[in-house]
Amino acid sequence: MMKIIQSNRSFLKSAALSGVALFSLLSCGNRVLTETENSGAKNIEYWLTKGDGSVKLQQQNSLQFSTDTNSFPIIEIDDTQKFQTVDGFGYTLTGGSVQVINTLSADKRKALLNEIFGNSGNSISVSYLRLSIGASDLDAEVFSYNDLPAGQTDLNLEKFSLARDKDLIAMLKEILAINPKIKIIAAPWSPPVWMKDNASSIGGSLKPEYYGVYAKYFVKYIQGMKKEGITIDAITPQNEPLHPGNNPSLLMTSEMQKDFIKNHLGPEFKKAGVTTKIVVYDHNCNKPEYAINILNDPEARKYIDGSAFHLYEGDISALSTVHNAHPDKNLYFTEQWTGSKGNFKDDLNWHTKNVIIGSMRNWSKIALEWNLANDAAFQPHTPGGCTECKGAITVNSSQDFTRNVAYYIVGHASKFVPQNSVRIASTQTENIATAAFLTPLGKTVVIVQNESENAENFNLRYKGNSAAVTIPGKSAATYIF
Repeated sequence: MMKIIQSNRSFLKSAALSGVALFSLLSCGNRVLTETENSGAKNIEYWLTKGDGSVKLQQQNSLQFSTDTNSFPIIEIDDTQKFQTVDGFGYTLTGGSVQVINTLSADKRKALLNEIFGNSGNSISVSYLRLSIGASDLDAEVFSYNDLPAGQTDLNLEKFSLARDKDLIAMLKEILAINPKIKIIAAPWSPPVWMKDNASSIGGSLKPEYYGVYAKYFVKYIQGMKKEGITIDAITPQNEPLHPGNNPSLLMTSEMQKDFIKNHLGPEFKKAGVTTKIVVYDHNCNKPEYAINILNDPEARKYIDGSAFHLYEGDISALSTVHNAHPDKNLYFTEQWTGSKGNFKDDLNWHTKNVIIGSMRNWSKIALEWNLANDAAFQPHTPGGCTECKGAITVNSSQDFTRNVAYYIVGHASKFVPQNSVRIASTQTENIATAAFLTPLGKTVVIVQNESENAENFNLRYKGNSAAVTIPGKSAATYIF
């Protein structure tokens, strides 16, 4: 057959046929075989964001595999090597995000939610969200679900209420109507202040005598959200437990968290029949030993699904350090912010390389950027909260919003790599970072970032076929075939 195919190359070239490396046709009864079909090669869909911002998540002309050769470096995709299953890509839906999105007109608001969470051609199909349990620093004010006058306690949590999150809950219901399969992880920034040793929303630690009460607080939260039709897939006991200077915040050392999970939170979840996953740490990559210390405890680890990381310090390879120590436990990348003083090119490339590609190559099941939305003044935030955190969306007025760099960082993954995709092997070069996936529908997706200021040529090779690819300098691309 291949001899016949080779003899017909000149015919097809002269006929100027286009398609997926169509060099020849062989009629076989009522069936037509192509060289592409015979060799397993496919057409390649190609989406690009340029570092200079002139192209943003735009589909380009399709590429084709062929058997032609050149001297370009090779990016090899190998779907026989499979790694972790992906739960999704997305953002934190802060109370502030909800507040500013709700200032949009009804039509604009609906369009935005469908664009972010929907599955249409112009959607980025976000599949994972992070929530704060109580206020984060990107809420307009500090609150918990059990705030009391100074000096009072509520050991039975009789005054527990999710009322302060009514707008967030309403928006989550809308999001779930758009995407019923979206997954959610949640974390507190602080317990109720009456449980803390400094009686303040900033810093301090959870009093040991309230460990049991606080474990019940988590159960009440999960059960309360469930009554609203919202399933919390996973929680972490504390956001950034080694950063007690935020508002709100809490200092929770590794030993404290291990005690809390082993002797209180884990048993309380088991007693209440709560199946929400417990994920430890939820802080920077410079302290993988925090998670490893907890996972090394045989009693604590039986309650733990995995550990979560941010990358304000350290190296993304810390996730693999934890994976190598405990390969049966999952990894989650839960937060990285883009700032008001950043620029599109540098943020696109650093975050694509580290947050999206880096976390995936180091075993993470998710990759989340920080805040979904804020206003043009980077509001709202608590007194002492982040004043420079830039959302994926800036809401400018009731009729106008802007898509920022985090929209495109996440979109290059979330739009093409759905839940339950599996990471597969892909090689890299000095300047080209890659992560590859096999989707549940059998598509292969390759996310690529060019570290160089100059355009880079390479061969995308899959099952013996190659496509010559050029990616502009400091740009991100996604290839689907």
